[in-house]
Amino acid sequence: MPPPLIVHISRYVQLTEQAAGDILSYFEPVQVPRKQNLLEEGRICRNHFFVSRGCLRMFFVNEKGVEQTTQFAIENWWLSDYSSFSTQKPSEFYIQSVERSELMALSHAAQNEMLAKFPEMERYFHMIHQRAHAAAQFRIRALYSQSKEAMYQQFCEKHPEFVQRVPQYLLASFLGFTPEYLSELRRRRVS
Repeated sequence: MPPPLIVHISRYVQLTEQAAGDILSYFEPVQVPRKQNLLEEGRICRNHFFVSRGCLRMFFVNEKGVEQTTQFAIENWWLSDYSSFSTQKPSEFYIQSVERSELMALSHAAQNEMLAKFPEMERYFHMIHQRAHAAAQFRIRALYSQSKEAMYQQFCEKHPEFVQRVPQYLLASFLGFTPEYLSELRRRRVS
């Protein structure tokens, strides 16, 4: 069976067996333990990360010193600080493993070489980024238009895998809640 990355790419663009093998050569497999930082604020984001197994999160530390989670990535999702990666300027974010994870890392230089040789990968990344942008738009809309309870309910319905898998304090951070408020919402749902 092909690696998860090739299976994922093949959902969006057609690849020959030879091209799939060549494309994989641009990626570096990375295994990280739980709670390892892959990127820290003030450093340049050198890689895009495709999650083969595990879970990552992106966060920043606000002016009160509190971590604010902005994104998660589980199997078959990508995560990167796209601004820092594309400009090669220091990041304002952290990327950390939530659990032991197996990743495929694509460096800036490797991506440029790969895209020059395999134009179909431009289409793949275009489609992936469109989906990610649409998800971000829906999240922003929910933050501005829904009650906290409705936002939590919708999140549970759309992403039940996160509710059981991600520690509650991280889920609360992502949703803009305190962990105590999230516990209260969960108690209300069970009753």
